[in-house]
Amino acid sequence: MNVTLDAIMDKLLMLPGIILGLSMHEFAHAWMSDKLGDPTPKRQGRLTVNPFAHIDWLGFVALLLVGFGWGKPVMIDPSYYKHRRRDEFLVGIAGVTMNLILAVIIAIPVRFIRANYTTVGPNALMENAFLILIYAVMINLVLMIFNLIPCPPLDGFGLITQIFKLDRYDWWYPLYQRGTWILLLLILTNMTGRIISPAVSALMNLLVYS
Repeated sequence: MNVTLDAIMDKLLMLPGIILGLSMHEFAHAWMSDKLGDPTPKRQGRLTVNPFAHIDWLGFVALLLVGFGWGKPVMIDPSYYKHRRRDEFLVGIAGVTMNLILAVIIAIPVRFIRANYTTVGPNALMENAFLILIYAVMINLVLMIFNLIPCPPLDGFGLITQIFKLDRYDWWYPLYQRGTWILLLLILTNMTGRIISPAVSALMNLLVYS
């Protein structure tokens, strides 16, 4: 029974980090596209930090239960961009950059609490606040690494597409169309986990435990 309650408590403590990470990731895409001249995100109500505009509930539950997930994709219209390839790259990298910035910022109070733990004193409120922050750092790193995987429909595929101009090849569009199934296969075979876990561990050590 205690194990079950502890597991439920852990999930509840993850919620702020999940909501923050998913919503700010998608807001960053919308904000960047808007700044580059595309009115589409604003028309669709995505130029907001309101989580309800950005949360994909399946992706939310997946992040809560299996450790990685996604938000509701921001629709863009690249025809508004002045430098299409460059601007699509900037929009694509905005989400993962936001997750990295959030992880770095949240890690600051985490390091402070760790350094002054005996001074602030162990108590239930402080312990839970500390765990919420730790989970928020970890979740933002998970979102960053997961979205950088170069598989459609993730941001990483869009980034390498723009860098190497992959969309000029005949195989690009069929691969893009089948991307969701390829990603599902990678998840089911734990290939994504093998990429995410060591990368997140290394970054957690750097940001929090070093």
